[in-house]
Amino acid sequence: MHQLPQDIVIQLGLDDADDPKAIGERVARDLGVSPGDLPPLEVKKRSIDARKGHVRFQLTVGAAQPLGPLAEPPPREVRGPARVVIVGDGPAGLFCAYELARHGIAAVVLDRGKPVQPRRKDLKGLNVRGEVDPDSNYCFGEGGAGTYSDGKLYTRSHKRGNVRDVLEILHLHGAPAAILTDARPHIGSNKLPMVVTALRGHLEQVGVEFRFGARVVALCQAKGTVTGVTLSDGEQLEAQAVVVATGHSARDVFRFLTEAGVQLEAKPFALGLRIEHPQPLINHIQYGRFAGHPKLPAASYRLAHTDQGRGVFSFCMCPGGFIVPAATDREGLVVNGMSLSRRDSPFANSGLVTSIELADLEQLGSSDALGGVRLQQRVEAAALAAGGGALRAPATRVTDFLAGRGSSTVPKCSYRPGILGSDVGAVLAESGLSLAQRLRDGLRRFGGNMRGFVSEEAVLVATESRTSAPVRVRRDPDTLQCPELAGVFPAGEGAGYAGGIVSAAVDGMRIARAIAQSHVELCDSSTRVISAGAPSRMGGPQ
Repeated sequence: MHQLPQDIVIQLGLDDADDPKAIGERVARDLGVSPGDLPPLEVKKRSIDARKGHVRFQLTVGAAQPLGPLAEPPPREVRGPARVVIVGDGPAGLFCAYELARHGIAAVVLDRGKPVQPRRKDLKGLNVRGEVDPDSNYCFGEGGAGTYSDGKLYTRSHKRGNVRDVLEILHLHGAPAAILTDARPHIGSNKLPMVVTALRGHLEQVGVEFRFGARVVALCQAKGTVTGVTLSDGEQLEAQAVVVATGHSARDVFRFLTEAGVQLEAKPFALGLRIEHPQPLINHIQYGRFAGHPKLPAASYRLAHTDQGRGVFSFCMCPGGFIVPAATDREGLVVNGMSLSRRDSPFANSGLVTSIELADLEQLGSSDALGGVRLQQRVEAAALAAGGGALRAPATRVTDFLAGRGSSTVPKCSYRPGILGSDVGAVLAESGLSLAQRLRDGLRRFGGNMRGFVSEEAVLVATESRTSAPVRVRRDPDTLQCPELAGVFPAGEGAGYAGGIVSAAVDGMRIARAIAQSHVELCDSSTRVISAGAPSRMGGPQ
């Protein structure tokens, strides 16, 4: 039996990438051995190479590993009073609770929003009636902003934690096995809610408490140490550690952190529009003559351009997706993108944004930590006014935008509250910065690289403003606690330390390990392990 020296990268045609015989023959040919001399093989990573006009699958192949349980170690039973309060049930908070349970530490997870199922009704109110519930929307509720906005799992945060562990936990609770091998894994907004619910159910089974409709309004403290939290109804919960994992849109959290003496600082972020094309057009641009092949997924793209220190780039690209209303208050209009697991919508959309640097905020006269928040609010309010109400969004054809004018007519669009022909450049002008010109320069560059990207069929919709939090909550790089208030652990996107589902989950688990190290007395070594079924690496939950 020939021993593989290392993982082998091979390329195969579109009809061969799912054929174990073809995979084995290619690996054997590259190694100069007989296919019968190879050990059992497994595909460890899978991606599409569409360069040079010839579309192929690229596979990373290695020797098959013995089957074993997923996501080791499993959580322990953590009955008893919780001494850790986790504020926010997004990926940072959820995975923090999971990792704490692994260490035998009881926690209570608080979320201002609703569980998955009742949250759906409020999303219908957004999409159909243009009604915003400030506590239950695309950003707030069980699973956070990611639950109903696509479920993309791609991340560059491998140096910050165990990304594979996060993916295995998601697979253990119902996510498709493909997320373990796809180069750009994706669950889909129709499947991720079920995964989140299953994960919460597993944690409740071991004793983790979840409370919804529980909005935190203040931190309690004594002698420079946190002692608990106060809820909006006046109830106080005691805690020896408080994890603040509230996502990028919970602006009221910045207020109560400041009131507690926690220091905030402005950080760079990005702001712009969402661009939408017909998906067949993007397929043709990316795949050429291979567009429409049954083995090819809806095509995606990733674009970036930098000029004079300011980046313009695509963000949260959703092939076969929809544009959705992501407002969290009644004073502004925000859009985001999502797609279902099949990615079979006739539209492709992406954020088209430009970086907002600290120098931009200084140019606007902002010297405090919340200058970026105020900038977001101005542009969001301008978009709401330009759309005319009921969350209808102002929109401009890409060709008109490049010509510096508004649109009187606009193409069909996936945004359900509806779009109104308008001038999105005027909306961006409310920022006080040259955002529209930056986006025009980027669009011209992208149109040159992707023939057909600049098209009468392409439309720009305002406004994509919640790419990340414009604020960072200071934390000690070693203890991960706030220097000003011991026991407070900022986590995830809202604290300025993550930028997506997986990176937020990784950060939440890192916080849990820091709590276990600094609060040893919370760990209960007598607790027993409760498994979610311990499926094999090729199976799902039992």
